Amino acid sequence: MKKGKNMEWVLGIISFLFILGSPFTGNADSGDFFSRFHPSITVIEEYDDNIFLTNKNKENDFITTVNAGLRFSALEEKTYGIDLNFVGGFVYYAKHHGFNYFSPSGTVNAWYAIAQNLTFRVRDNLVRSDSSREQIYIADALPNQFLLPTVRGERAIYIRNVVEPSVEYRFGKEDLFSVLYRNNIYRNQNILFEDSQENTISPKLIYWFNIRNGVMLDYSLTLGNYERSPDQMTQGARGRYTYRFNPKTSIFGEYSFERQHFKSPGVDYDVHNPSLGIEHKFSPTLSGSAQGGYFWQIPNQGSKMKGLSYNLNLTKSAKRTNYTLSFQGGYTEDYFTAQNLGFTKYYRAYGTINHQMTEKMTVGLTGSLERATHGSDRKDWIWGIWGNASYAPLRWLTVSLVPSYTECHSAVDIFNYRDYRGMFKITAAF
Repeated sequence: MKKGKNMEWVLGIISFLFILGSPFTGNADSGDFFSRFHPSITVIEEYDDNIFLTNKNKENDFITTVNAGLRFSALEEKTYGIDLNFVGGFVYYAKHHGFNYFSPSGTVNAWYAIAQNLTFRVRDNLVRSDSSREQIYIADALPNQFLLPTVRGERAIYIRNVVEPSVEYRFGKEDLFSVLYRNNIYRNQNILFEDSQENTISPKLIYWFNIRNGVMLDYSLTLGNYERSPDQMTQGARGRYTYRFNPKTSIFGEYSFERQHFKSPGVDYDVHNPSLGIEHKFSPTLSGSAQGGYFWQIPNQGSKMKGLSYNLNLTKSAKRTNYTLSFQGGYTEDYFTAQNLGFTKYYRAYGTINHQMTEKMTVGLTGSLERATHGSDRKDWIWGIWGNASYAPLRWLTVSLVPSYTECHSAVDIFNYRDYRGMFKITAAF
């Protein structure tokens, strides 16, 4: 499974080359083109009282990060849009010098209208980090949402690059057919953690028979390759019927099915998950949704797993205050991560709020509580709280303070930890 040392950079570089050679640069004059570039410099000083997330013999450190960033944005054009953000920096440990490393990261979100109803899109997310908990890498993930398992024992540098090109054809006001491809490369420098690669193809159809009745059908085929774990092939299908009472309120019924097939000695399993839900807009700035169902995981051998599944969300997007409340439960699957723990029963409560106190000052608070069951012998309670206060004394200058606390209580003692952190950040963006 190990590739060449530079393999993990390939798809990240492709995305940037795509932009340099695309019509995005050719349609604008040189003055307008260069005015879209926005450089930045960020200095971060962080104190962490438990850098290894251990239960005993905790070690602390001061961590300094210096980043130089460059953003290119052209989202207002009619036939194309692009938002590129690249940051390259150096991370320095005051005590544990052996952990110093270079930390490039970048995102690309671009689209191009090939024809009036035909659009090509590409997303790319590249990160190199030694964080003990890896943030969820999907495009619309909220801040401080993490993959359930925890990277333990030592700071382990990893690199992940996720590139998602897609084509979308719209054949009605709300009707579309799309095909998305995902390539997800994950590499670790520490041999304790596993390298992996995901290749997924996923077609999707949304069709409204009339203003009230609509269906959504999607399918996915995933091929997973692992350094040590059995390789896998995943097929998933989902169907949803929606009935719209009015522009504010809809109800829906959904059924999802998944089949996981592994090479020996892996254990195959199927997952069935029917559910019902409702979506409602309380006001132009406040919306909510509720979905509930039941899942069955049926393995070829061993015990079955079943339980309630639910997803409750409330979102407010106003001029001065934004917040999200989310309650999720049922199952998730931990693949293409450091530990690849597989099928996991979990429950999660999450909330975040941001408020603009003045034109120059913003404060925010995020909290999460998770319950995860990995197999029969490991059950984790993980909770955390993060604060944020930022002040912009000048148009181009922002200072912020981010304190946080996370804690894990596990049935397996070595996975217990407590961690206090404090981060001070200064950003100059031009």
